[in-house]
Amino acid sequence: MDSRTIAFIIRRVIYAIFTLLILIVFIFTLIHIIAPNPLALARLYAGNPHASQSELIGIEKKYGLNLPIYDQVINYIKDVFTGNLGYDYLHDQPVLKLISEYLPITLEFVLTGIVLSVIIGLFTGAYAAARRRKPADYTIKGIYLATWSMPTFLLAAVLQLYIAYDLKLLPATGMVDPTLKPPPNVLAFPLLNAIYAHDWIYASSVIHHMILPTLSVALLSFGVITRLTRSTMLDIMDMDYFRLTIMKGIPRRHAVYHVALRNAAIPLVTYIVLAFAYAMGGAVVIEDIFSYHGMGYYIVQAVYNLDYPGILGTTIIIAVAVIVANLVADILYGILDPRVRLE
Repeated sequence: MDSRTIAFIIRRVIYAIFTLLILIVFIFTLIHIIAPNPLALARLYAGNPHASQSELIGIEKKYGLNLPIYDQVINYIKDVFTGNLGYDYLHDQPVLKLISEYLPITLEFVLTGIVLSVIIGLFTGAYAAARRRKPADYTIKGIYLATWSMPTFLLAAVLQLYIAYDLKLLPATGMVDPTLKPPPNVLAFPLLNAIYAHDWIYASSVIHHMILPTLSVALLSFGVITRLTRSTMLDIMDMDYFRLTIMKGIPRRHAVYHVALRNAAIPLVTYIVLAFAYAMGGAVVIEDIFSYHGMGYYIVQAVYNLDYPGILGTTIIIAVAVIVANLVADILYGILDPRVRLE
């Protein structure tokens, strides 16, 4: 790795940290507008509008809520960078511990959905490019435009209504059959825990409940991958080296799927990383619809109960996911395209 690449990565890391700091300051400012005095802030920290005066005063002293806002921001930034996201009085647990329990549940179906969306997007994009301006091309375009333009809640609700309630093929809500005893939490992820414990009945139930949320993520994400794959492949297929490949006698099908698709997949790396970050945001709505108790469930409950430490902690985690995803995408794009490093 040359010095120019290292300098490029360092710049992007600095930009990412600076973005996170701005976000923290913005959230603190917004919260102080909502609750302009220390006791009102303490009530948000408590997550209980009926907390006693003594409890509020104790929280106020513990978190220094009577300090100037800039002191509070500096203290919280220090806590964030040392792994302390505060204490959730509503659940009587540290926020970071709650996130470590809920986040793997969300990651399990989000990551699976992203992988599925990449597979579907690459295949449909390549198939559409190989049949440019034919009925199959227009059909694929119509499908991905329909799913891409649908709001998250509407797509998830349609899948739930049709597949779960009308066809009764899959469970409509929940993460697993509530009558089953969960295996020991060794690997954090419910499905991996079941596989590790060789509890195939529990694993099967987790998979059945995970299909609809996973499919929601995949259908929301595959459209852009399809479009990018198709447009990139069409550009490649119009280039001289691709035409030369055909002239050498290589079958067109082989040239399309092994030459054009392989080269078209490289620029998609950056979008796939970003798709994960966007899917994490959409997971909040998906989990609420399917009653899937992951990170989205925790966020919704925190908002409903005005659980300020929970709201702030989960916002920071999602922001970090988006910022890191953008950082990784920038670095990958800079490595794949050296021209970017010259900017």
